[in-house]
Amino acid sequence: MDDGRRRLLETLHQAIAAEYEGYGFYQMAARSTEDPLGRQTFEGLASEELQHAEYLKTQYRSIGETGKVDSRSALGRPHVLTAGSPIFSPALKNRIGDAHFEMSALAVGVHLEENALTFYRARAAEATDVAARAFLLELAEWEAGHHRALLEQQQELQQAYWERNGFAPF
Repeated sequence: MDDGRRRLLETLHQAIAAEYEGYGFYQMAARSTEDPLGRQTFEGLASEELQHAEYLKTQYRSIGETGKVDSRSALGRPHVLTAGSPIFSPALKNRIGDAHFEMSALAVGVHLEENALTFYRARAAEATDVAARAFLLELAEWEAGHHRALLEQQQELQQAYWERNGFAPF
């Protein structure tokens, strides 16, 4: 097995594990939030992470067996989560001082998605197979969309959260 193929299989192995970790986190977040829109959003993100893992497993099998990307397999459509669309309902702002879990979930989600998009972009840049590079970049864009949306929601809520809890230094 050549080094490029071995490296791609290693990349896919790491990516599958990361997608399952994201799935577990978003499932926990969905179960733990009291906000109905937040629950729905986290469930959607969990579902998408699982979808990514299944897609990556298909590619892992195909590349391991044939040395080629499975062009019949597709990621499907991303969960409707865009920057500017709220993750939590407006009612969360009314209880922002007690929204410790939700704010923590946003922070962890931001880090998970940032790590994923950085990983996929770096591995795409290293990929020698054009089809592999394309699907890694597609995954990076999905993760970048999640990152932007989570970060925007975090930034929108953060000042009020800090003020209500006495964290703001000014």
